[in-house]
Amino acid sequence: MGHDHHHLPDTDANGNGYHDARYKEARKVTLIGSVVDLLLGVAKIVAGYIGSSQALIADGIHSLSDLATDGVVLFAMKHGSREADEKHPYGHARIETLATITLGVALIGIATGIAWDAVLRLRHPELLMHPGWLALVVASISIVSKEAIYHYTLRVAKKWNSSLLRANAWHSRSDAISSVIVVIGVLGSMSGLHYLDAVAAIGVALMVSWIGGKLAWRSAQELIDTAMEPEQVEQIRRSIQLVDGVQALHMLRTRRMGDSGLVDVHILVDSRISVSEGHRISETVRAQIMRDVSAVTDVMVHIDPEDDEQAAPSTGLPLRNEVLVRLRQRWTNIEAAHYIEETVLHYLDGKIHVEVLLPLARMGSMEAAQAAARELSRQATGQPGTDHIAEVVVRFH
Repeated sequence: MGHDHHHLPDTDANGNGYHDARYKEARKVTLIGSVVDLLLGVAKIVAGYIGSSQALIADGIHSLSDLATDGVVLFAMKHGSREADEKHPYGHARIETLATITLGVALIGIATGIAWDAVLRLRHPELLMHPGWLALVVASISIVSKEAIYHYTLRVAKKWNSSLLRANAWHSRSDAISSVIVVIGVLGSMSGLHYLDAVAAIGVALMVSWIGGKLAWRSAQELIDTAMEPEQVEQIRRSIQLVDGVQALHMLRTRRMGDSGLVDVHILVDSRISVSEGHRISETVRAQIMRDVSAVTDVMVHIDPEDDEQAAPSTGLPLRNEVLVRLRQRWTNIEAAHYIEETVLHYLDGKIHVEVLLPLARMGSMEAAQAAARELSRQATGQPGTDHIAEVVVRFH
């Protein structure tokens, strides 16, 4: 028995569609960041050439690269937030994952180019630049601006639980940190250590490369269905165990898909309860998980009447129609079999346990009822064609 549910708010506080509101706010913060990136990128490159700072030029290229990644973010947020459809029943969140990988790889490529140019200049001292105050002032402005954009973007990322926006926020902070390195390099060069500007450029490249690699690696883990964080998994386990009727749980599996957490779990319940009660328990488990772990957006609960983690002993047993045909054949000459009102089958421990319901009034006497029960059981158990029947329990009303 399995039940699936996708848990996502239909509207935000203003009544807008969740995905629409999420995209609009992501677009706003990204466009603001793009304007800042454009202005800073141009300013750094111009000031780097005028002020003779290779590190500032490299930092400017880094800022302009943010424009490209901002475009990737906007594309991914728009298309990754689309609702599930027939071809994509789990939604389009993996578009964000792929975009984050693209962003990370782009950072590594940019860093490689910056570092290569700086190394060439260090090997040929005559190519080293000699920065001045202009480079220092522009780098300082960059630090303040990009740190502000970092905090703004991160706040929105946390609000909407977006790993892509979080990645873009750190991209902005990497620009701020690289500007700090530029300031150090420029100050060192102005003090007479001209190679420090090129060393600072390499420092910027290494930092950008490390951030890019981290982003790409983390998102790549999502593509191979890496589990949610251990603390979240443990919270899910605790939530399930709190539900009345759950005797045990096993095969708890989780995976991340963009900003969504997906859960599959098998829960063990009393083997004799009704299907409707098992359904009720599974619904409660699902609701409990989503209430306690906000990152979870989809849950599949499988109800087990016995522990099937290691094996499924009832696999291969005949289904209901076949069982009833065989039982009727064995009970042809038993009069009481014609009065059976209900037959319940329990598949447990590799055998079928049968319960039948009979009206006591049709039996004539209690002795006749007991004799009929014994005969129904004797004819159905341990006989050729019914050796899979463990027992027959006759209930009268």
